[in-house]
Amino acid sequence: MLLPTLLVLVGVVVAFLILARFWTEWLWFDQVGYSEVIRTEWVTRALLFLAGGLVMGGAIWLNLFLAYRHRPMYVPTTQQQQDLDRYREAFEPLRRIAFIGGPILAGFFAGSAASTQWQTALLAVNGQDWGSADPQFGIDLSFYMFSLPFLRFVVSFLMTTTFFCAVAAVFTHYLYGALQPMGRGEKISRPARIHVAVLAAVFTLLIAINYWLDRYSLLSNDGERFSGASYTDINAVLPAKAILAGVAVFVAVLFIYTGVRGNWRLPAVGVSLMVVSAILVGGIYPAIIQGVRVGPNEQNLEAEYIQRNIEATRAAFGLTDVQVEPYSAETVATAGALREDAESTASIRLLDPQVVSPTFRQLQQNRQYYNFPETLSVDRYTIDGESRDTVIAVRDLDLEGSGQNNWVNDHTVFTHGFGVVAAYGNTTTSDGRPAFFEGGIPSTGDLGEYEPRIYFSPNSPEYSIVGAPEGTTPWELDYPDDSAPNGQVNYTFTGEGGPSIGNIWNQALYAARFGSEQILFSDRVTPESQILYNRDPLERVARVAPFLTLEGSTYPAVVDTDGDDTKEVVWVVDAYTTSNEYPYSARQELESAITDSLSESGEVPVAALPEYINYIRNSVKAVVNAYDGSVTLYAWDPEDPILATWDAIFPGKIQPISEISGDLMSHMRYPEDMFKVQRELLARYHVTDAATFFSGGDFWRVPNDPASEGEVAQPPYYLTMALPGQEQASFSLTSSFILNDDTRNVLTGFLAVNAESGNTPGEVAEDYGTLTLLELPRDQTVPGPGQVQNNFNSDTAAANELNILERGGSQVFRGNLLTLPVGGGMLYVQPVYVQSSTGTSFPLLRRVLVAFGDEIGFAQTLDQALDQVFEGDSGANAGDADVDPAPDEGAGSGGGDGTGDGTETPDADAQQRLNDALAAAGTALADSDEALASGDWAAYGEAQTRLEEAIADAVAAEQELAGTTPPADGATEEPTDAETTG
Repeated sequence: MLLPTLLVLVGVVVAFLILARFWTEWLWFDQVGYSEVIRTEWVTRALLFLAGGLVMGGAIWLNLFLAYRHRPMYVPTTQQQQDLDRYREAFEPLRRIAFIGGPILAGFFAGSAASTQWQTALLAVNGQDWGSADPQFGIDLSFYMFSLPFLRFVVSFLMTTTFFCAVAAVFTHYLYGALQPMGRGEKISRPARIHVAVLAAVFTLLIAINYWLDRYSLLSNDGERFSGASYTDINAVLPAKAILAGVAVFVAVLFIYTGVRGNWRLPAVGVSLMVVSAILVGGIYPAIIQGVRVGPNEQNLEAEYIQRNIEATRAAFGLTDVQVEPYSAETVATAGALREDAESTASIRLLDPQVVSPTFRQLQQNRQYYNFPETLSVDRYTIDGESRDTVIAVRDLDLEGSGQNNWVNDHTVFTHGFGVVAAYGNTTTSDGRPAFFEGGIPSTGDLGEYEPRIYFSPNSPEYSIVGAPEGTTPWELDYPDDSAPNGQVNYTFTGEGGPSIGNIWNQALYAARFGSEQILFSDRVTPESQILYNRDPLERVARVAPFLTLEGSTYPAVVDTDGDDTKEVVWVVDAYTTSNEYPYSARQELESAITDSLSESGEVPVAALPEYINYIRNSVKAVVNAYDGSVTLYAWDPEDPILATWDAIFPGKIQPISEISGDLMSHMRYPEDMFKVQRELLARYHVTDAATFFSGGDFWRVPNDPASEGEVAQPPYYLTMALPGQEQASFSLTSSFILNDDTRNVLTGFLAVNAESGNTPGEVAEDYGTLTLLELPRDQTVPGPGQVQNNFNSDTAAANELNILERGGSQVFRGNLLTLPVGGGMLYVQPVYVQSSTGTSFPLLRRVLVAFGDEIGFAQTLDQALDQVFEGDSGANAGDADVDPAPDEGAGSGGGDGTGDGTETPDADAQQRLNDALAAAGTALADSDEALASGDWAAYGEAQTRLEEAIADAVAAEQELAGTTPPADGATEEPTDAETTG
């Protein structure tokens, strides 16, 4: 009795675990308000599973039943049948199991495969009209986007089913003597002949249907030069598919005839005809047309089809209305050249969100159980009536830093982060620290009052249990406060953020789901408790909208979402509708298109993506509340037919754009992944003439990131700027193009998209999403990012000073290389950060590199560097024009707790000594190089000695400025004000 008891117990446990998974899924979707999504998915999957399983399993069972029922009562006594008798005797006890279990097993796998097509099936049933037709057949595009994929699946599924039915039928007929291929006389019985012939006829009919559907699939084929049907496809392959379909139908009729009359020669000839036709008509004839007719005249004959590809690709990827403008970029810098670009110059972003995260962490982390992401976000906020580019981050919870990890702390005490930290993007303090306008705990600054608690974020714990009966002493750590008891303020969550676990049934389910028996026994699980999980904003949106493709990252915003003057932190997620079925559109590998130095480094997560796409729309903006996790989907592109179809499937789940408040609207921006895909396509499809496209001589490429060590694309950058001819600057996303030549890094184009969505409730700004492509003259050489970076690295003045800083116990980081079309040419700006190589270190902005043509500026502020380039007067002020830099007063080597505001003033004498030491080191380094070149070893040795002394003096002065100079008596040094302020 032990074994059956164990099996029953194991079965009960497995069933409970499965139930726990499904039931908790339902509870989560119900709480978040999207139960209809999971219900529709489950019901559709179940129906497809049943349909697929019944078709496959039922068909196989029926064929086994018919073959067995019509087995011969008497079989000839032959050696072959005598051998089979032994197999029949061995198989007979297992026959019922095999005839029932086999179809059930096959049906299970077939049903599982069919259930994965739930989205394809829903689109096919609910597909909306597209409103435009393909250029070959004149059929509405909805047929290709919605119906054709499901039809191809159905035909493929039926062919597979028919094949397995034929295998089962032939095996049964052979086993029971109805099929005797090696015997004399009648080799197959009449029932077996009819059975096999019908199956063969069905299979060939399905082949015919497949050939016919191939005609439409030709429009989405990938060719060597372009996507879509080519001249050969239309004039040879297309009629060939129709002929082969007709031949297959004819052969199916022959099989039916054979089933009636018993002559296998005709279908044998028919099958041979199919094979020969497939070779001659489907293979050799198109090859002859391609080689003889198309090859010598390819440019002319393919022009019509290349033009179709160009137009379809630009339509499918939103490139139809790209504004292409010639731009004769100047390469000679003249005084006052930036006067007309004053607004763009003042907004040039100096803070690199990829570099300054350690600085945010050191100055604003506050406690070890808080943290900031490795890459911060760029947004814009209105401060004192002026829109300012901003680098912003959420102070997230970091359980690994708490130092007291146990179940109670990890799931009931440390439950949320606190507040946001924001700094101006275009300026810093005098010592190179970010100029924060929002920070501290509790949060203070120009953003005003808002709900600061961050329960939902990319780095939130797996789950937290929150909530308690009214009057209960709070136990969730809210924020540290020296004036509060025990040095901290506690809090109790009051929102609706997760399913209730106030009853024993739900507690048992979640204990099973998370493998935490503590949920069942903890006193902190009360009748008012909720469990918060699936807390990453990207994950939440992906679950409630599985039909959308998501941006690889999300960004926070402090906004009034309801227009009631109550601000809160939300996460904005850009979502796309995508397809791989758009006729004639170029297929793009999505992951390769959106991979750049930022995503390659692993700093930005990449969501699950379709492998290839040939259609994309940023159709949805999703907003996730950081406090209660509520998810709202807004129809950003209501004209998108795919979105309209999903809206019909899930009515009411996608809110109209009119529901977006003005404050929330002002923080919507053009998505990076969409822009990356578009720039990847525009590298070729900026060419709109078929003949030029065919030659490929004017194709470009996205430059590699010169600030990165690997061969990976430069990321696009958000900047507030005005393009040439524009009167007002706008928030934009920008990128550049260079020649499609590995040996020359020459700028060929500059792409910018208006990312400013406006601030009118429910109304997107008119110019939002406008793509502008500046084409540089093809006979002009304008340095590309790689050339400019090489010029920066080889500039004697800059290289000497940076080498001195690196030798002085510091590390130098070059920030993002920004490109701006200002001053009649192309301006490059790169911030340079320095940090201590030992001890507590964080990067501070110490220098700015600027290039215009071959002119290079290198100074402590952008404003000074611009003046250096433009003959002493650029004609405009940069954002840091009012900053009085304190040169090289430390390299981020403070020892504070990370709460300082970076406004302290260094000792003037130490600053002067550091300046003198750096100047002396520069002179000594130059003398060393000169002596080495002339072979004067005595002078070289003397110069090296002076260099070492100057470096030692610089390091001492730098340490004094940073407050890390060891006391002479060896006693422990008291921290400076800069290390404890905040």
